[in-house]
Amino acid sequence: MNSQISLIQQIDALLPQTQCGLCGHRDGCLPYAKAISEGEDANKCVPGGQPVADALAVLLQRDKLAAEESVWPIQIDGRPQRMKAVIREDECIGCTKCISACPVDAIIGSGKLMHTILTDLCTGCELCIPPCPVDCIDLVEDLKAIPNEQERNFEQDDLRGRYYAHIQREEKRRLNRKGPVVRAAIDSQLFANITQGSEDLPSIELAKKAQISHTLDAKTTIELAKIRTQIKKLEKQLSVRADEKKQQQLIDLQKQLEQLQNA
Repeated sequence: MNSQISLIQQIDALLPQTQCGLCGHRDGCLPYAKAISEGEDANKCVPGGQPVADALAVLLQRDKLAAEESVWPIQIDGRPQRMKAVIREDECIGCTKCISACPVDAIIGSGKLMHTILTDLCTGCELCIPPCPVDCIDLVEDLKAIPNEQERNFEQDDLRGRYYAHIQREEKRRLNRKGPVVRAAIDSQLFANITQGSEDLPSIELAKKAQISHTLDAKTTIELAKIRTQIKKLEKQLSVRADEKKQQQLIDLQKQLEQLQNA
């Protein structure tokens, strides 16, 4: 198991951490890394292009395969053109759907207020575009210099950490979430396994529903409802006029209610 996790981590280290899902694994680079370790072709990373496909082939001692084609032109480093998303802010209606879709929390804004994208953090994953109801997000070329290997590794480590922090927050919200889920379902267990014992990544703890200690049958549920009704009736009567006999009945019913609830 440890050797399998180590291999997945080595594969994941070569992936660009755009978390775009273009490889077919919509919940990020790590699930694709796991699939590669289990035999899936290692040439499906579109933003990584041929350099990533070749690096994975060397790591895994497999035949080199042609990388999946990108719709963007190829840069001098052999990877597709780096892109960034931008919001036409005067058209934004503040629906927050793009915020939920962004895997690295590169979009800021509040409900019914204008949003903006932190271009330095944007991976160009395009995941914010489909959920936008007014189609006010564009992709533009990243005009910054192509990063060297050291800069790229630093960027990938930062994006990986941001995505894991995003997953942990989504995991905490999962049990009580209201409204539609914009991103694909995330294999939180996989990410939790990878982060165990890692000092470089935010740890991910799985949220669990509180276990109910007992299950009430239909008869008990009906009985509880009757007692609550009687209690309310007595409380209302006693608020108008004191009555020792009714006061004792109220105490007795409250005891019955407590006993049934704790049974």
